[in-house]
This record gives sequence, C-alpha cells and structure tokens, in this order.
Amino acid sequence: MSINLIPRKLSSNLLLAAAIAAGTLISGSGSAMAAQHDAKRAAVRKATAAAPAPAPAAGQTAVTGGAPALAAKAWLLMDFDSGQILASANPDEALPPASLTKMMTSFIVEQALRSGKLKKDDLVTTSQNAWCRGSSTESCMYLPLNGQATVIDILRGIIIQSGNDASKAIAEHMAGSEEGFAKLMNAEAKRLGMTHTNFVNATGLPHPEHKSSARDLAILARAIIRDSSDYYAIYAERDFKYNNIKQGNRNALLYTDPTVDGLKTGHTEEAGYCLVTSSKRNGMRLITVILNTNSANARADQTRTLLAWGFGNFEKATPIQPNTSVGAAKVSFGKADTVAAGLASPWTLTVPRGQQVQTSVQLQPDLQAPVAKGAVIGKVVATSNGQPVAEAPLVAQADVERAGFMLRMWQHVTRLFGK
Repeated sequence: MSINLIPRKLSSNLLLAAAIAAGTLISGSGSAMAAQHDAKRAAVRKATAAAPAPAPAAGQTAVTGGAPALAAKAWLLMDFDSGQILASANPDEALPPASLTKMMTSFIVEQALRSGKLKKDDLVTTSQNAWCRGSSTESCMYLPLNGQATVIDILRGIIIQSGNDASKAIAEHMAGSEEGFAKLMNAEAKRLGMTHTNFVNATGLPHPEHKSSARDLAILARAIIRDSSDYYAIYAERDFKYNNIKQGNRNALLYTDPTVDGLKTGHTEEAGYCLVTSSKRNGMRLITVILNTNSANARADQTRTLLAWGFGNFEKATPIQPNTSVGAAKVSFGKADTVAAGLASPWTLTVPRGQQVQTSVQLQPDLQAPVAKGAVIGKVVATSNGQPVAEAPLVAQADVERAGFMLRMWQHVTRLFGK
C-alpha cells in the first residue's frame, strides 16, 4: 500500500528550508573563501538535480494492508523504546552510508566526553591530511590548516555541518590516524550489534569496503539518543557558525516538523541521498532510515511519509502494569514454598493500532533457595494475532532464604514420595 501524505511540490517556505538545509545560505568573509562558497553553491545546484528514482521498495510490516512503498534502495521504521522494527524494506542490505557514517564518529566522541577521555575545551589540531582545501565535492567545517578548535566545536562541525575536516581531525586526535579510528568505529559497531557494517574511514567518503545497513544505522541512532543524552540536542541545531562561516543543517525536516530532533543526512553519487531521522509525538519516539533515494527533497518527503504512516498506524501498549505480580514460582528447600514474580522495570510495546496483546508467563520449574530479590526467575512473552512481538524478564519480588537442615530433609522426603 502506498500512502502519499505530502504534496510533491514543496511550498516556498519549505524550499527556503531545503536551501538552508543544503548548506547554501553560507556567510563568510574574504575573496578566497567567497570563491570556495560560489563553487560549492554551483556544485549543490548540480547535485540537487534529481537522479532517476529507484524502484519503489514495498516494506514488510504487521499492519493490515501493508506499509508504504518508498523509492529508496532500503528503508526502515524503528520504535525507539523497544528497538522493534515496525516496517522495513531490504533492512540488512549493506550499502554505502555516505555521511551517515559520521553518526558513529560523533557517537565515539560523545562517549569519550562522557567517560572523561575527552574534555569539551580540549584543543584539536587540523593536520594537512584533515584540512579541507575548499573542494566543492565534500562537506567542510573550514578548520584552518594547522589551527586548533575545541572538541565541542569539532563535535558541532561533525553533526551540523557534516565536516569531513572535523571528522578527520578528531579521528587523528583520538587514534593517531583515521585508519586507527576506523578500528574504534568497527569495535563499537560490533558491541552495538551492527552486523552488516564495516567502516574504513570517519567521514563516509566512498570506499568499496565501507558499508552499513538500514537496520544497523537505526541501532546506532537509538544508541545515540539513549546513551548520548547530554549531547543529543546538538542534532536538532539548525546552524553553526565557525571561522566566520555560518552553515545550515542539511536535515530539511528540522525546519518544517517541530517533532523532529535529529539525526543526520548523507550524500555521495554512489550512496544517493540518505537520511536518518528521529521524531517524538505524544510520548512515542520513532526512528526512520532512508538509504539511496534520488534527491534531497525525496529523502525528506519519504521520511515525512514514513513518520506519518508510523504514528498513524501504531500505538503504545502496556501488557502488564508495573509493580504487579504475574505469578508465583515454586521454590525448593526454602523457608517459603513460592516467590512472587514480576517485571523488573516498566514494559511498553508499540503495536498496530487496535490490535490486542496477549501475554503468557514462563517461570523456571526447578528453582532452589536461596533466591535473591531481583533475580531473574522467568519471562513473560507478548503475542499479537498469534505471533510473538516481544518478551521481558520476570524477577523475584522478595528474598527466599534457604531452609534449615531439618526442614530441607523433610522437603526431600516429601518430594521423594510425591507428597
């Protein structure tokens, strides 16, 4: 089912927003810098001419009637809270991620700031290798050659301006070389469970072995929102001025949808136009990934369509209320014969609207004392339309001490005779 919720022609305001997001409203000083910007504007105008659109990719989903068909090589819709994939097309196909790569670069910087390995005001030097020479074919923060910038400015340059120079400079600062930093990126990808990803550089510039998938990029986006909360607000900033040059965030949805607060755009000729976005409405946050569509407008329009469809077709469900006992597990050789089982934390699911959710409880059959409060003693499985949709651990709601010798002997005897 194809749902067209957005007009094909954007309003004049949206065109202005797209122009800002494409980085064309850049202010600077000096004739040399102006020439660089003029060249970049020309390149942007040429690049934004739409290429032939990929064939519409129909998505897989549990929603009756199916998901929209989007003209992208791969796309995905994820529920942030649970990590559930609500709809997708070709989610595990390894494709060039372009500057979506920089989500991993920024995530590693953010985690280093959180751990204290980096400080916001640490200075990062721009090497000859990292320095952007004003090329119109790549995104730049325009760090001065052999100059220094703070880590927090570098982070903004990566996220907002998609600076290749910023990405290379921080890679060299943290790992000695971009190759060394790529090893950190791949180690982090493995830790997060990104199984169809291999990073070769910190920027996303084309390389035959540099790949990622829609599912993996959604996993990474979820990790950024969850684990980098101190810095996540940067992903919603519309512009950033550095070296007297003001550049706009290329994510057009930041200018047109107040529920969108991130994350990243990407584009190369090989990768096409890509976008990872997060939106929160009425307490539900959804993450979208669009890979390899044919224009900046198309990636924004398809994201709007997918978000509108997702929020219109899914809702939150709470199968079990917090602090509720869902059963009693039998305990052998304890001062109590049973222990109540319940959820360790609140549990919510995202399910198709109007769809009923059933739960089944599975408790460990041979539980022996002692049992500590909070110990996992089973699980609860949620199903909808006969299909499992999620599960959560069940934990002991109280301590059960081991019985004394005489009571244990009596329990042995009664078990032996089946009484």
